[in-house]
Amino acid sequence: MTHPTTYGTVTKIFHWLTAALILTIIPLGITASDMAYDTNAQLAQKAQLFSFHKTLGVAVFFVTLGRILWAAGHAKPGPLHPERKSETLLAEVVHWLLYSALVIAPLTGWIGHAATTGFAPIWWPFGQSLPFVPKDEGVAQVFGSLHWVFGKVMIGALILHIVGALKHHFIDRDATLRRMWFGKTISPDAGYHRTPIAAPLLAALIVVIGAGVAVTLAGGESEARETAALDQVASDWTVQDGTLGITVKQFGKSVEGSFADWTASIAFDPEAVAEAGNVEVTVSIGSLTLGSVTDQAMGADFFNVEAFPTATFTAPITKTEDGYIADGTLTLKGQTAPLALPFTLTLDGDTATMRGQTTLNRTTYKIGETMSDETNLGFDVVIDVNLTATRGQ
Repeated sequence: MTHPTTYGTVTKIFHWLTAALILTIIPLGITASDMAYDTNAQLAQKAQLFSFHKTLGVAVFFVTLGRILWAAGHAKPGPLHPERKSETLLAEVVHWLLYSALVIAPLTGWIGHAATTGFAPIWWPFGQSLPFVPKDEGVAQVFGSLHWVFGKVMIGALILHIVGALKHHFIDRDATLRRMWFGKTISPDAGYHRTPIAAPLLAALIVVIGAGVAVTLAGGESEARETAALDQVASDWTVQDGTLGITVKQFGKSVEGSFADWTASIAFDPEAVAEAGNVEVTVSIGSLTLGSVTDQAMGADFFNVEAFPTATFTAPITKTEDGYIADGTLTLKGQTAPLALPFTLTLDGDTATMRGQTTLNRTTYKIGETMSDETNLGFDVVIDVNLTATRGQ
């Protein structure tokens, strides 16, 4: 019975197209990760490289799926040295690992991108989101860690694959590498090739271990940033639940975030005609999540969380024709400036539901001074406050 002695043209095209994509996205990703982003120009260049990396990564994902589907329906030539069982098993494990990483690495990177907002869009017409993937920092961290781990698995498997091919070509001097190249290759009939069952099992074990490492890393990342511990505050009204959110513009796109830890001391008289009370809000800056730019926001040029771990807003509360206004001052990053927060209030007995929004200019608080124009980062920061509070007895 005659068996294939070389790979078909379509298989070769898939192989070398995948190789070209991998050898492009790896240096792109490494270079972009290591780049500084202290100025507008540096940030723009970093974002552009990451966009190239992500866009080509999605291409790798679809090309690999096509290659796997094609390979499933076509026989491939067997190993030229089947008697070398250990070497053959290692080659099979590396192939399975490489295929797995070529699917998992770009897919987890894509999911991590879809789970967050801001910075370096993917240049495909699919949009920046994926079905069933929420905008969630925890999801982004887990899949970001999976992407990092399986990127390393891909690099390791790729190196072993290249070393093996070069060994066959220069040491064994056989046709292993030549039969994957274009043109006619004379190669002996190596017989029917059956994958050793141990190969996919070993590859699967490595994948599981890699996934475990990634999840552990994601958990460590979520705990890595220290946040200022806020003391309990005395308040006539106790906040039961609420959100303190911000929205910034990066590269012309809205990036939403929120602070997880903040306290509010509220004195408020709903029966007052004009002067209705006062409020003091303290915010733990380190509790902010802001999509893919969270770490950047914590840096010295932005919030500088190490030197200024909290922000404070104090204001008297005044009744207006449309609702209320807290017109006071915000102290942020060592700078104090006036800030007015208009809001509406819905009262239901001793429960009050408040909704408010205001806008501040980041340059007032010396945030992002290296971003001296709005090319990459807008000046305006929108603050949204939503809370429900109950009156103490």
